[in-house]
Amino acid sequence: MTSNSSPIRIGYCLSLTGPLSGNSKSAQLAHDIWRDDVNSRGGLLGRPVELVRYDDEGDASRVASLYARLMDEDGVDLVIGGYGTNTNLAAMPEIISRQRFFVGLMALGANNELKYQNYFAMIPTGPDPNVALTEGFFETAARQSPRPTTVALLSADAVFSRNPILGAKANAARYGFEVVHEATYPLATSDFAPLLDDVAQSGSDLLFLCSYLQDTVDLVQALESHPFRPKMVGASMIGPQNAGVKSKLGPLLNGIVNYEYWVPAPSLAFEGVGKLLETYRSRAAGSDVDPLGHYMAPLAYSQMQVIAQAIEGTGSLDDTALSEFTRRAGFSTVMGSITFGSRGEWTHPRVLQVQFQNVHGHSIDQFRDGSRQVVVAPQEMASGALIYPFTKARES
Repeated sequence: MTSNSSPIRIGYCLSLTGPLSGNSKSAQLAHDIWRDDVNSRGGLLGRPVELVRYDDEGDASRVASLYARLMDEDGVDLVIGGYGTNTNLAAMPEIISRQRFFVGLMALGANNELKYQNYFAMIPTGPDPNVALTEGFFETAARQSPRPTTVALLSADAVFSRNPILGAKANAARYGFEVVHEATYPLATSDFAPLLDDVAQSGSDLLFLCSYLQDTVDLVQALESHPFRPKMVGASMIGPQNAGVKSKLGPLLNGIVNYEYWVPAPSLAFEGVGKLLETYRSRAAGSDVDPLGHYMAPLAYSQMQVIAQAIEGTGSLDDTALSEFTRRAGFSTVMGSITFGSRGEWTHPRVLQVQFQNVHGHSIDQFRDGSRQVVVAPQEMASGALIYPFTKARES
């Protein structure tokens, strides 16, 4: 029998080793900061909170069995989702079969087809996540003069790229851009020159990239040495949000326009986010964790704030009660005010497109404020103007 003073145990997987370890370790630190903050205030329902984590090693095939273990053997009180679409999708059959309350972290469109009523997404992509991720890229391009008219789509051949490419095609049609080239490449690709040769042959104005950490680095480096110069580059690259990738690429990032969820900009100075990142930076110092935390920490901390406010709002750990409350409530988080829509997505999208500008050298310190990543979309949250075309941004 559980006593009132026993810990509330929250279980989940994170990819703490493998190709997603950088972002997952950043999320882990934000989760730990939340746990310590909550416990310093007396816990939840008068009980301390304990996090039970397993490393899925970035291998989606391990996820289902680990969640089954958490729920059936460890008997955790609640389960939450780890980082990424692949791992959250892999967990869903186990979650659905047990009808558990489940808040995932940065999983793009994971519930589009499943339509599981107890799933909620901690990602600001809104009710049409495929489109929202990159709409700002196309909307910004459409405002330029002379107006570009064509786009090439280049993406990794992987599950994570399916939804962004669907969104890119929808956005291209909406804003009147003709797709003149489309290609995929294996994730193991290291020589991107032939792929860029093919893109150059198309003469496209825009180069839409959907890449994943190491191939992002290789693509940006290949573009630097290639003569092809589109008018805008980027949109859906995973990697430039990470401090290690920023430091590695340095000035090669100048001119690239890409999605972000949070950066240090006046329009994103939500209550509590500054204090969180101050604590995060202090605890990340001297470790192998992303020293900035801009990409993962605000959303990972907000994920736990949603859990906490649902528990406090219901006075319960019952999965059904928590799900019903979360569907109708509003939440105050370090990512601002959040409500959830019919498939567990945010009711209102808040995806940024930022342009790297005036990056010099490889010091990570230059990225601590918002001066090197200028918000160019949505317009109401902009912190500066796009430098256009890409060659001009490179020169500056």
